[in-house]
Amino acid sequence: METVETTAIRTLLTPEEYLARERKALTKSEYRDGRIHALPGASRKHNLIAVHVTGELYIQLRTRSCEVYTNDMRVKVSAAGLYTYPDVVIVCDEPRFEDSHFDTLLNPTVLIEVLSPSTAAYDRGEKFASYQKLDSLCEYVLISQDSVCVEHYLRQAQDWNLTEFRSLDDVFSLVSIACELSLQAIYAKVQFSQE
Repeated sequence: METVETTAIRTLLTPEEYLARERKALTKSEYRDGRIHALPGASRKHNLIAVHVTGELYIQLRTRSCEVYTNDMRVKVSAAGLYTYPDVVIVCDEPRFEDSHFDTLLNPTVLIEVLSPSTAAYDRGEKFASYQKLDSLCEYVLISQDSVCVEHYLRQAQDWNLTEFRSLDDVFSLVSIACELSLQAIYAKVQFSQE
């Protein structure tokens, strides 16, 4: 007779099994500790914010060696057993990939997530704890889609210092890549409900 524990162990996937499935899948999924978690679709506000950030950073980095990727670039956090798709990824060192598919980045410099109601707690908590295990990561940015709020985490030695921005007049620096983002540009055309 099989126990629940035995069944659960059998359903875990290896990273290789996950990647084989993910590369054939029509939708994206995150991989955490042997399990696949489907990623929800994004709202209009979420998409607008991600595109604005990507565009602003592309313009500032286009003549430099840094590369900007949108949410289709998978990032692997080996130490946490995590494969995930941040909304915006910037790498300024020579990009290192897991294999010859060049679709799984190992050394991001900056990661940016647009917060969704269903993922905000995870993005701030467990996911951020996993991201901190990336030696290459210098900055982590969380952008609310429901109000004007940007949380900017900057690594300083072993600490992560948080600065929040809550005004459309605010401009903040991504120190590690020598870029600036204005909240006016991030939230252009984004409308908030009147609650």
